[in-house]
Amino acid sequence: MTATASRPLGVAVVGFGWMGRVHTQSYARVVHHYPDLGVRPELVVVADEVPGRAEAAAAQYGFASAALDWRAAVADPRVEAVSVTAPNFLHREIGEAVAAAGKHLWIEKPVGLSEADAVAVRDAVAAAGVRSAVGFNYRWAPAVQAARQMLTEGAVGEVESIRVRLLSDYAADPSGALSWRYSRERGGAGVLGDLASHGVDLARYLVGDLAAVVADTAVFIPQRAVPSGATSGHQRVELGADTAVGDVENEDAVTALLRFTSGARGVLEASRVAVGEQNSYGFEVAGTRGALRWDFRRMGELSVSSSALAGGGTAYQDAPTQTLFVGPGAGDYAAFQPGAATSMSYDDLKVVEAARFLRSAADPSLAPDLGPATLDDAVASAAALDAMSRSVDSGAWERLS
Repeated sequence: MTATASRPLGVAVVGFGWMGRVHTQSYARVVHHYPDLGVRPELVVVADEVPGRAEAAAAQYGFASAALDWRAAVADPRVEAVSVTAPNFLHREIGEAVAAAGKHLWIEKPVGLSEADAVAVRDAVAAAGVRSAVGFNYRWAPAVQAARQMLTEGAVGEVESIRVRLLSDYAADPSGALSWRYSRERGGAGVLGDLASHGVDLARYLVGDLAAVVADTAVFIPQRAVPSGATSGHQRVELGADTAVGDVENEDAVTALLRFTSGARGVLEASRVAVGEQNSYGFEVAGTRGALRWDFRRMGELSVSSSALAGGGTAYQDAPTQTLFVGPGAGDYAAFQPGAATSMSYDDLKVVEAARFLRSAADPSLAPDLGPATLDDAVASAAALDAMSRSVDSGAWERLS
Protein backbone atom coordinates (compact mmCIF):
# COMPACT_ATOMS: atom_id res chain seq x y z
CA MET A 1 0.00 0.00 0.00
CA THR A 2 1.32 3.44 -0.92
CA ALA A 3 0.97 6.08 1.76
CA THR A 4 -1.11 9.15 0.93
CA ALA A 5 0.91 12.34 0.57
CA SER A 6 0.94 14.16 3.89
CA ARG A 7 2.00 17.56 5.11
CA PRO A 8 4.07 18.20 8.24
CA LEU A 9 2.19 19.34 11.34
CA GLY A 10 4.23 20.83 14.16
CA VAL A 11 3.35 19.55 17.62
CA ALA A 12 4.26 20.56 21.15
CA VAL A 13 4.04 18.52 24.34
CA VAL A 14 3.38 20.40 27.59
CA GLY A 15 4.35 18.41 30.67
CA PHE A 16 6.83 15.58 30.38
CA GLY A 17 6.02 13.05 33.02
CA TRP A 18 4.98 9.53 32.03
CA MET A 19 1.99 10.71 30.01
CA GLY A 20 4.06 13.28 28.15
CA ARG A 21 6.36 10.45 27.08
CA VAL A 22 3.38 8.38 25.96
CA HIS A 23 2.05 11.22 23.80
CA THR A 24 5.49 11.81 22.31
CA GLN A 25 5.98 8.15 21.48
CA SER A 26 2.51 8.06 19.94
CA TYR A 27 3.40 10.93 17.62
CA ALA A 28 6.58 9.11 16.64
CA ARG A 29 4.76 5.85 15.88
CA VAL A 30 1.49 7.01 14.41
CA VAL A 31 2.62 7.29 10.77
CA HIS A 32 3.93 3.72 10.90
CA HIS A 33 0.47 2.39 11.74
CA TYR A 34 -1.60 4.99 9.88
CA PRO A 35 0.19 6.01 6.66
CA ASP A 36 -2.88 7.80 5.26
CA LEU A 37 -3.55 10.42 7.93
CA GLY A 38 -2.92 13.37 5.66
CA VAL A 39 -0.53 14.94 8.18
CA ARG A 40 2.86 13.93 9.57
CA PRO A 41 3.54 15.09 13.15
CA GLU A 42 6.86 16.79 13.76
CA LEU A 43 8.15 17.26 17.30
CA VAL A 44 8.77 20.99 17.62
CA VAL A 45 8.94 21.87 21.31
CA VAL A 46 8.59 20.21 24.70
CA ALA A 47 7.92 22.19 27.89
CA ASP A 48 8.23 21.16 31.52
CA GLU A 49 8.73 23.26 34.64
CA VAL A 50 11.20 20.85 36.25
CA PRO A 51 14.70 22.12 35.33
CA GLY A 52 16.46 19.82 32.88
CA ARG A 53 13.49 17.58 32.14
CA ALA A 54 12.50 19.24 28.86
CA GLU A 55 16.10 19.34 27.66
CA ALA A 56 16.51 15.64 28.38
CA ALA A 57 13.26 14.90 26.51
CA ALA A 58 14.39 16.94 23.52
CA ALA A 59 17.70 15.08 23.40
CA GLN A 60 16.06 11.66 23.67
CA TYR A 61 13.09 12.12 21.36
CA GLY A 62 14.28 14.74 18.89
CA PHE A 63 12.22 17.83 19.73
CA ALA A 64 13.62 20.85 17.96
CA SER A 65 13.60 22.89 21.17
CA ALA A 66 12.86 22.76 24.90
CA ALA A 67 11.30 25.24 27.32
CA LEU A 68 10.61 25.66 31.04
CA ASP A 69 7.45 27.70 30.47
CA TRP A 70 4.48 26.14 28.68
CA ARG A 71 3.60 29.54 27.26
CA ALA A 72 6.65 29.40 25.02
CA ALA A 73 5.43 26.14 23.52
CA VAL A 74 1.92 27.47 22.89
CA ALA A 75 3.20 30.70 21.34
CA ASP A 76 5.73 29.03 19.03
CA PRO A 77 4.64 29.79 15.44
CA ARG A 78 5.92 26.40 14.27
CA VAL A 79 3.36 24.62 16.48
CA GLU A 80 -0.09 23.74 15.11
CA ALA A 81 -1.19 21.21 17.73
CA VAL A 82 -0.46 20.89 21.44
CA SER A 83 -0.59 17.90 23.79
CA VAL A 84 -1.42 18.93 27.35
CA THR A 85 -0.22 16.32 29.84
CA ALA A 86 0.37 18.70 32.76
CA PRO A 87 -1.25 18.25 36.21
CA ASN A 88 -5.03 18.68 36.47
CA PHE A 89 -5.03 22.17 37.99
CA LEU A 90 -3.28 23.54 34.90
CA HIS A 91 -5.64 22.01 32.34
CA ARG A 92 -8.06 24.92 32.13
CA GLU A 93 -5.46 27.69 31.83
CA ILE A 94 -3.34 25.86 29.28
CA GLY A 95 -6.29 24.46 27.33
CA GLU A 96 -7.88 27.89 26.95
CA ALA A 97 -4.53 29.36 25.89
CA VAL A 98 -4.00 26.67 23.26
CA ALA A 99 -7.43 27.35 21.78
CA ALA A 100 -6.93 31.12 21.87
CA ALA A 101 -3.69 30.63 19.94
CA GLY A 102 -5.70 28.83 17.23
CA LYS A 103 -4.05 25.45 17.78
CA HIS A 104 -5.53 21.99 17.98
CA LEU A 105 -5.68 20.49 21.47
CA TRP A 106 -5.04 16.94 22.67
CA ILE A 107 -5.57 17.11 26.42
CA GLU A 108 -5.56 14.43 29.07
CA LYS A 109 -8.57 13.72 31.21
CA PRO A 110 -10.20 14.93 33.41
CA VAL A 111 -9.70 18.40 31.80
CA GLY A 112 -9.43 20.47 34.95
CA LEU A 113 -10.82 20.13 38.43
CA SER A 114 -14.54 20.42 37.74
CA GLU A 115 -17.30 20.50 35.15
CA ALA A 116 -16.87 24.28 34.98
CA ASP A 117 -13.23 23.84 33.95
CA ALA A 118 -14.10 21.31 31.25
CA VAL A 119 -16.90 23.55 29.95
CA ALA A 120 -14.53 26.53 29.77
CA VAL A 121 -12.00 24.60 27.69
CA ARG A 122 -14.74 23.15 25.46
CA ASP A 123 -16.19 26.60 24.83
CA ALA A 124 -12.76 28.07 24.09
CA VAL A 125 -12.08 25.33 21.54
CA ALA A 126 -15.49 25.83 19.93
CA ALA A 127 -15.00 29.59 19.71
CA ALA A 128 -11.57 29.15 18.11
CA GLY A 129 -12.81 26.57 15.59
CA VAL A 130 -9.95 24.16 16.37
CA ARG A 131 -10.14 20.42 16.95
CA SER A 132 -9.87 18.63 20.27
CA ALA A 133 -9.16 15.19 21.67
CA VAL A 134 -9.39 13.94 25.24
CA GLY A 135 -7.41 11.04 26.68
CA PHE A 136 -10.18 8.49 27.20
CA ASN A 137 -8.03 5.77 25.67
CA TYR A 138 -9.74 2.64 27.02
CA ARG A 139 -12.69 3.09 24.66
CA TRP A 140 -10.29 2.42 21.76
CA ALA A 141 -9.41 -1.14 22.80
CA PRO A 142 -10.62 -3.31 19.90
CA ALA A 143 -12.57 -5.53 22.29
CA VAL A 144 -14.39 -2.48 23.65
CA GLN A 145 -15.13 -1.42 20.08
CA ALA A 146 -16.47 -4.91 19.36
CA ALA A 147 -18.60 -4.76 22.52
CA ARG A 148 -20.06 -1.40 21.50
CA GLN A 149 -20.97 -2.72 18.07
CA MET A 150 -22.59 -5.82 19.57
CA LEU A 151 -24.60 -3.69 21.97
CA THR A 152 -25.70 -1.41 19.14
CA GLU A 153 -26.82 -4.45 17.15
CA GLY A 154 -28.76 -5.84 20.12
CA ALA A 155 -26.60 -8.94 20.57
CA VAL A 156 -27.45 -9.16 24.28
CA GLY A 157 -30.92 -7.67 24.02
CA GLU A 158 -31.87 -4.54 25.94
CA VAL A 159 -29.13 -3.43 28.32
CA GLU A 160 -30.18 -3.84 31.93
CA SER A 161 -27.01 -2.93 33.78
CA ILE A 162 -23.28 -2.28 33.63
CA ARG A 163 -20.62 -2.73 36.28
CA VAL A 164 -17.38 -0.82 35.76
CA ARG A 165 -14.28 -1.19 37.90
CA LEU A 166 -10.99 0.69 37.94
CA LEU A 167 -8.90 -0.63 40.81
CA SER A 168 -5.23 0.18 41.23
CA ASP A 169 -2.54 0.07 43.91
CA TYR A 170 -0.46 3.04 42.75
CA ALA A 171 -1.25 4.98 45.94
CA ALA A 172 -1.54 2.01 48.31
CA ASP A 173 1.91 2.53 49.88
CA PRO A 174 1.47 4.83 52.92
CA SER A 175 5.02 6.13 52.37
CA GLY A 176 4.08 7.56 48.97
CA ALA A 177 4.95 11.26 48.73
CA LEU A 178 2.30 13.93 49.21
CA SER A 179 2.36 15.06 45.57
CA TRP A 180 -0.07 17.40 43.79
CA ARG A 181 -2.34 14.41 43.24
CA TYR A 182 -3.46 14.50 46.87
CA SER A 183 -4.31 18.21 46.98
CA ARG A 184 -7.89 19.34 46.42
CA GLU A 185 -6.69 22.59 44.85
CA ARG A 186 -4.24 20.92 42.46
CA GLY A 187 -5.54 17.36 42.02
CA GLY A 188 -9.28 17.93 42.31
CA ALA A 189 -11.39 15.04 43.56
CA GLY A 190 -8.57 12.50 43.65
CA VAL A 191 -9.50 9.10 42.31
CA LEU A 192 -12.69 10.49 40.79
CA GLY A 193 -10.80 12.54 38.23
CA ASP A 194 -7.96 10.07 37.89
CA LEU A 195 -9.70 6.71 37.44
CA ALA A 196 -13.47 7.16 37.78
CA SER A 197 -13.42 9.60 34.85
CA HIS A 198 -12.40 6.66 32.64
CA GLY A 199 -15.17 4.56 34.19
CA VAL A 200 -17.82 7.17 33.43
CA ASP A 201 -16.57 7.44 29.86
CA LEU A 202 -16.71 3.67 29.34
CA ALA A 203 -20.20 3.50 30.83
CA ARG A 204 -21.45 6.33 28.60
CA TYR A 205 -19.70 4.97 25.52
CA LEU A 206 -21.31 1.55 25.93
CA VAL A 207 -24.70 2.25 27.49
CA GLY A 208 -25.52 5.92 26.89
CA ASP A 209 -26.03 9.12 28.84
CA LEU A 210 -26.36 9.18 32.61
CA ALA A 211 -29.45 10.55 34.31
CA ALA A 212 -28.52 10.42 38.00
CA VAL A 213 -25.90 9.11 40.43
CA VAL A 214 -25.47 8.39 44.12
CA ALA A 215 -22.01 7.86 45.56
CA ASP A 216 -19.85 7.16 48.58
CA THR A 217 -16.16 8.05 48.88
CA ALA A 218 -13.39 7.45 51.39
CA VAL A 219 -9.85 8.53 52.25
CA PHE A 220 -8.04 5.48 53.63
CA ILE A 221 -4.54 6.98 53.94
CA PRO A 222 -5.25 10.37 55.56
CA GLN A 223 -1.66 11.66 55.74
CA ARG A 224 1.45 11.35 53.58
CA ALA A 225 5.05 12.51 53.76
CA VAL A 226 5.87 15.92 52.32
CA PRO A 227 8.56 15.59 49.60
CA SER A 228 11.61 17.86 49.70
CA GLY A 229 11.37 18.70 45.98
CA ALA A 230 9.62 17.84 42.74
CA THR A 231 8.36 14.28 42.71
CA SER A 232 8.82 11.81 39.90
CA GLY A 233 5.78 9.62 39.39
CA HIS A 234 4.53 7.99 42.60
CA GLN A 235 7.69 8.58 44.61
CA ARG A 236 8.24 7.02 48.04
CA VAL A 237 9.58 8.94 51.03
CA GLU A 238 11.41 7.12 53.80
CA LEU A 239 9.46 7.87 56.95
CA GLY A 240 11.42 8.95 60.02
CA ALA A 241 10.76 10.65 63.31
CA ASP A 242 11.39 14.08 61.79
CA THR A 243 9.56 13.50 58.49
CA ALA A 244 7.04 16.24 57.78
CA VAL A 245 3.57 14.98 56.89
CA GLY A 246 0.51 16.61 55.41
CA ASP A 247 -3.16 15.80 54.98
CA VAL A 248 -4.55 13.96 51.97
CA GLU A 249 -7.36 16.22 50.83
CA ASN A 250 -9.09 14.15 48.17
CA GLU A 251 -10.61 10.74 47.65
CA ASP A 252 -8.79 7.39 47.67
CA ALA A 253 -11.86 5.40 46.64
CA VAL A 254 -15.37 5.85 45.26
CA THR A 255 -18.36 3.58 44.77
CA ALA A 256 -21.33 4.90 42.82
CA LEU A 257 -24.70 3.70 41.60
CA LEU A 258 -25.69 4.93 38.16
CA ARG A 259 -29.00 5.50 36.42
CA PHE A 260 -29.00 5.95 32.65
CA THR A 261 -31.51 7.86 30.56
CA SER A 262 -32.37 4.54 28.89
CA GLY A 263 -33.50 3.09 32.22
CA ALA A 264 -30.44 0.88 32.61
CA ARG A 265 -28.63 0.76 35.95
CA GLY A 266 -24.94 0.70 36.78
CA VAL A 267 -22.27 0.34 39.44
CA LEU A 268 -18.92 2.11 39.25
CA GLU A 269 -16.06 1.38 41.61
CA ALA A 270 -12.63 3.01 41.57
CA SER A 271 -9.72 2.90 44.01
CA ARG A 272 -6.11 4.04 43.98
CA VAL A 273 -5.23 2.18 47.19
CA ALA A 274 -6.39 -1.36 46.33
CA VAL A 275 -3.56 -3.62 47.52
CA GLY A 276 -3.29 -6.65 45.24
CA GLU A 277 -5.01 -4.92 42.32
CA GLN A 278 -2.80 -3.77 39.46
CA ASN A 279 -4.71 -1.98 36.68
CA SER A 280 -7.77 -4.09 37.37
CA TYR A 281 -9.96 -2.25 34.90
CA GLY A 282 -12.97 -3.62 33.08
CA PHE A 283 -16.72 -3.89 32.74
CA GLU A 284 -19.62 -6.32 32.69
CA VAL A 285 -22.73 -5.47 30.69
CA ALA A 286 -25.91 -7.47 31.34
CA GLY A 287 -28.78 -7.52 28.88
CA THR A 288 -32.11 -9.25 28.52
CA ARG A 289 -30.57 -11.95 26.31
CA GLY A 290 -26.94 -12.14 27.39
CA ALA A 291 -23.86 -10.43 28.79
CA LEU A 292 -20.45 -9.03 27.76
CA ARG A 293 -17.35 -8.90 29.96
CA TRP A 294 -13.97 -7.26 29.39
CA ASP A 295 -10.78 -7.07 31.46
CA PHE A 296 -8.09 -4.57 30.44
CA ARG A 297 -5.40 -7.00 31.57
CA ARG A 298 -6.64 -9.40 28.88
CA MET A 299 -7.20 -6.61 26.41
CA GLY A 300 -7.78 -8.72 23.31
CA GLU A 301 -10.48 -10.93 24.82
CA LEU A 302 -14.21 -10.32 25.05
CA SER A 303 -16.35 -12.71 27.05
CA VAL A 304 -19.77 -13.21 25.45
CA SER A 305 -22.69 -14.95 27.08
CA SER A 306 -25.87 -15.25 25.07
CA SER A 307 -29.14 -17.07 25.34
CA ALA A 308 -28.77 -17.79 21.61
CA LEU A 309 -25.47 -19.68 21.88
CA ALA A 310 -27.03 -22.99 22.90
CA GLY A 311 -27.92 -24.48 19.55
CA GLY A 312 -29.91 -21.46 18.46
CA GLY A 313 -32.33 -21.87 21.36
CA THR A 314 -33.31 -19.49 24.12
CA ALA A 315 -31.35 -20.74 27.11
CA TYR A 316 -31.96 -17.84 29.47
CA GLN A 317 -30.92 -20.01 32.38
CA ASP A 318 -27.46 -21.64 32.28
CA ALA A 319 -26.61 -19.72 29.09
CA PRO A 320 -23.10 -20.67 27.91
CA THR A 321 -20.18 -18.25 27.71
CA GLN A 322 -17.52 -18.07 25.03
CA THR A 323 -14.31 -16.08 24.71
CA LEU A 324 -13.93 -14.01 21.58
CA PHE A 325 -10.34 -13.18 20.61
CA VAL A 326 -10.68 -9.93 18.71
CA GLY A 327 -8.89 -9.52 15.40
CA PRO A 328 -8.59 -7.24 12.38
CA GLY A 329 -12.34 -6.73 12.14
CA ALA A 330 -12.55 -5.02 15.52
CA GLY A 331 -11.81 -1.33 15.94
CA ASP A 332 -8.31 -0.35 14.83
CA TYR A 333 -6.79 -3.77 15.46
CA ALA A 334 -5.73 -4.19 11.82
CA ALA A 335 -3.45 -1.16 12.08
CA PHE A 336 -1.30 -3.11 14.54
CA GLN A 337 -1.64 -6.87 14.03
CA PRO A 338 -2.62 -9.17 11.15
CA GLY A 339 -4.49 -11.87 13.06
CA ALA A 340 -6.58 -12.42 16.15
CA ALA A 341 -5.15 -13.05 19.63
CA THR A 342 -1.89 -11.14 19.14
CA SER A 343 -1.62 -8.78 22.08
CA MET A 344 -1.92 -5.02 21.85
CA SER A 345 -0.76 -2.64 24.57
CA TYR A 346 -1.74 0.46 26.50
CA ASP A 347 0.65 2.49 24.35
CA ASP A 348 -1.06 1.17 21.22
CA LEU A 349 -4.34 2.65 22.46
CA LYS A 350 -2.67 6.05 22.71
CA VAL A 351 -1.43 5.65 19.12
CA VAL A 352 -5.05 5.05 18.09
CA GLU A 353 -5.98 8.20 19.97
CA ALA A 354 -3.20 10.17 18.28
CA ALA A 355 -4.36 8.97 14.87
CA ARG A 356 -7.95 10.04 15.52
CA PHE A 357 -6.78 13.43 16.78
CA LEU A 358 -4.48 14.06 13.83
CA ARG A 359 -7.04 12.82 11.32
CA SER A 360 -9.59 15.26 12.71
CA ALA A 361 -7.01 18.07 12.55
CA ALA A 362 -6.32 17.25 8.90
CA ASP A 363 -10.00 16.94 7.94
CA PRO A 364 -12.47 19.24 9.76
CA SER A 365 -15.37 17.47 8.01
CA LEU A 366 -14.42 14.09 9.50
CA ALA A 367 -17.42 12.11 10.74
CA PRO A 368 -17.61 12.10 14.57
CA ASP A 369 -17.45 8.30 14.80
CA LEU A 370 -14.05 8.40 13.08
CA GLY A 371 -12.67 11.07 15.36
CA PRO A 372 -11.41 11.06 18.96
CA ALA A 373 -13.19 11.46 22.26
CA THR A 374 -13.84 15.20 22.47
CA LEU A 375 -14.32 17.89 25.06
CA ASP A 376 -18.06 17.17 24.96
CA ASP A 377 -17.18 13.75 26.37
CA ALA A 378 -14.95 15.39 28.99
CA VAL A 379 -17.78 17.72 30.04
CA ALA A 380 -20.20 14.79 30.36
CA SER A 381 -17.69 12.85 32.48
CA ALA A 382 -16.94 15.87 34.67
CA ALA A 383 -20.66 16.50 35.18
CA ALA A 384 -21.07 12.95 36.49
CA LEU A 385 -18.04 13.27 38.78
CA ASP A 386 -19.30 16.58 40.19
CA ALA A 387 -22.69 14.96 40.78
CA MET A 388 -20.98 12.13 42.66
CA SER A 389 -19.23 14.67 44.89
CA ARG A 390 -22.54 16.45 45.55
CA SER A 391 -24.13 13.12 46.37
CA VAL A 392 -21.51 12.40 49.02
CA ASP A 393 -22.44 15.70 50.69
CA SER A 394 -26.21 15.33 50.29
CA GLY A 395 -26.49 11.59 50.87
CA ALA A 396 -29.01 11.47 48.02
CA TRP A 397 -29.33 10.80 44.31
CA GLU A 398 -28.11 13.72 42.23
CA ARG A 399 -29.51 14.35 38.78
CA LEU A 400 -27.47 15.31 35.75
CA SER A 401 -28.84 18.02 33.49
